[in-house]
Amino acid sequence: MARSIRVYLAVLACIAASLMTACAGSQAPITTVPPAGQVPRDASSALLYVSDTVSGDVYVFSYPNGKLQQTLTGFTDPAGECVDANGNVFVANTGGNNIVEYAHGGSSPVATLEDTGYFPVGCSIDPTTGDLAVTNFSTTGSAPGDVVIYKKARGRPKRHYVDPSIFQMLLCGYDASGNLFVDGLTQSNGAVVAELAHGGAKLSDITLDRTIYNPGAVQWDGKHVAVGDQSSNTIYRFSVKNGKAKTVGSTQLGGASMVFQFWIDGTKVIGPDSGAADVDIWHYPQGGSAIKSIVGVYVPLGATVSN
Repeated sequence: MARSIRVYLAVLACIAASLMTACAGSQAPITTVPPAGQVPRDASSALLYVSDTVSGDVYVFSYPNGKLQQTLTGFTDPAGECVDANGNVFVANTGGNNIVEYAHGGSSPVATLEDTGYFPVGCSIDPTTGDLAVTNFSTTGSAPGDVVIYKKARGRPKRHYVDPSIFQMLLCGYDASGNLFVDGLTQSNGAVVAELAHGGAKLSDITLDRTIYNPGAVQWDGKHVAVGDQSSNTIYRFSVKNGKAKTVGSTQLGGASMVFQFWIDGTKVIGPDSGAADVDIWHYPQGGSAIKSIVGVYVPLGATVSN
């Protein structure tokens, strides 16, 4: 089991061996869950997918209404999520050592990509090629993590991209030009952000003009590279050029306690709050107080919106 990532996420108390029993007394479960085989009633509209590492499920909500439509089961510690241009959703199934793909509104996987020997934790789709990047937190033997690329989101990765500075790889995001940005932690828990340039052969560390203490999600917001800091639940927007990142703005996720992966959807940002056991939505880039909360989850980690 992916114990190391559980420790990192500071939810070990709720995800140890007697996980559900320990958490059930303090967090409200979803009380009305459509069966896994039920096709969402409004699958033709936008859907919000949220992974829950405690229940081992992925919840599918109508978006932006937040009404539960379906529960996808069979995962082991699901974490980060991403979506392709066709609305297909990919879930980094950390404890299962694979990445599971669902069609928009689908009830059964359309593909499972093996990531044998690794704990996948994040993913992103290259908008220029359709390739799938996956960040591996570590190997199953606790060796440093890396990044792998699945060509056209199929088959097996032919190469593992490592960064000597990063011991535990976290999340990733492509920009519009196919440059991949990743973050992670050094062996002494310092934050690192790196770039794999489009067509490049190696990861290169980026010099930030500010300190990020506990890195979270990485996503292109349409103009800038957005990187989350879980320590303050702040999203920083960076302009990146020649290996240097300049801060151009920030978004405070007001009221959040621990957002691992956020998902930016135009003028909204969605944050599964693992500390508060809910999923919140804020205005983006304004931030401030949440404008909507979806309750009833246990320890949500990942989110994506499929249109």
